[in-house]
Amino acid sequence: MKSKTKLTSISILLVEDDRDALNVLTVILTKKFPDVVLYTSNNGRTGLELFKTHTPDIVITDINMPEMSGVQMADKIRAIKPDTKFIVLSGDTERLILQDSVEKGFEPAHNIVKPVNFGVLFAAIEQCIGEIVHRT
Repeated sequence: MKSKTKLTSISILLVEDDRDALNVLTVILTKKFPDVVLYTSNNGRTGLELFKTHTPDIVITDINMPEMSGVQMADKIRAIKPDTKFIVLSGDTERLILQDSVEKGFEPAHNIVKPVNFGVLFAAIEQCIGEIVHRT
């Protein structure tokens, strides 16, 4: 990372419909990345609205959610800010949905299978932050 100032300008949107998972991820990410601004939502529709308001650099999202899927949300976000980095959290049952979406052009920076390995998630976030800081 180039400087602390650059890192404080990084923001993440976390979208997860499982309340317990959302709460755990929020606590862990806030502690691991204290200089990153974290926005959270429990569904794709609210996540999209938060994105429109804050335009975060990284979106960490579940795939299968009520109101709007992670893939539908990602399509709308990419139309707004094409260089947004996506980290997808998917369960075994969501692999087909994700595979179909990739075939249609949605390519997340990372796909992490649930249950989430936090080391893998942290590495994915750090890689995305590194790419964002490097391009600015």
